[in-house]
Amino acid sequence: MSSQSFPISYIEPVFRPPSEAHSLILPLTNGCSWNNCTFCEMYTPAQKKFRARDEAQVLEEIRRCGETLIVQRVFLADGDALVLPTRRLLTVLAAIRQAMPTVQRVSSYCLPRNLRKKSVTELQELADAGLQLVYVGAESGDDEVLARVNKGETYESTLSALDKLGQAGIARSVMVLNGLGGQALSAQHADHSARLMNAAQPEFLSTLVVSFPQGEARFRAGFPDYQPLAQDQLFVEVERLLAGLELQDTVFRSDHASNYLVLKGTLGADKARLLAQVRQAIEQPQQARLRQEWQRGL
Repeated sequence: MSSQSFPISYIEPVFRPPSEAHSLILPLTNGCSWNNCTFCEMYTPAQKKFRARDEAQVLEEIRRCGETLIVQRVFLADGDALVLPTRRLLTVLAAIRQAMPTVQRVSSYCLPRNLRKKSVTELQELADAGLQLVYVGAESGDDEVLARVNKGETYESTLSALDKLGQAGIARSVMVLNGLGGQALSAQHADHSARLMNAAQPEFLSTLVVSFPQGEARFRAGFPDYQPLAQDQLFVEVERLLAGLELQDTVFRSDHASNYLVLKGTLGADKARLLAQVRQAIEQPQQARLRQEWQRGL
């Protein structure tokens, strides 16, 4: 199918989690409603200024997708589709179910702030309508780190959102940014992130390495004394995070393109093995099959 005839109209760039590589990307909004995190460049271009897309247009795109595509997974874009009112989200989910009955999973990014005005009952309605998984960029469980990077969240606000989702039966995939606190805040970043995950017990947890493809000027405006972690220091921070995790059944991934060391396992069953892999990367990096810079694809 040519790009001219594809049923959905996109405003580039379009982002999605790595695990949504084979999903239909359905934008309900353009950009990010917060868009003030100093480490994030995803929605800073002018054309990505936040707005909710026209509901009639979205519903028409869903109808056309149902006529021309066989879809198993749908990812609701852009940065935080769950900022929309519950009624509108339910309308979209009902349209997906009707037009694309082969869909097995619907997912979305979610900022914790999106859920402050949504009750557990509302989230249960969304789950019943087909929303099965959300990706929450916690970034850190440390309030000082979160304030330095202008996340607009705290340990408590993130935990509240994760608890609501869990109570509603929506699976949570949480992201923590390795290196976000720099050298000065590395230990507390790891410790408090582990504390947050232990309290929330998410179904999925991943770590990404903080990076600045467009430069550090925006980030350093709020964190002027930031000193990035060297490769071995990144591994020490991950080791500290893993050591502090007390998870019962969480799928753990550290395989994003930003990571030097690929880690995959289930916590807590694979905790000892994962810690051994990180320790080897620290002590014997030449034997750890680390990604080279050109392989990181940033």
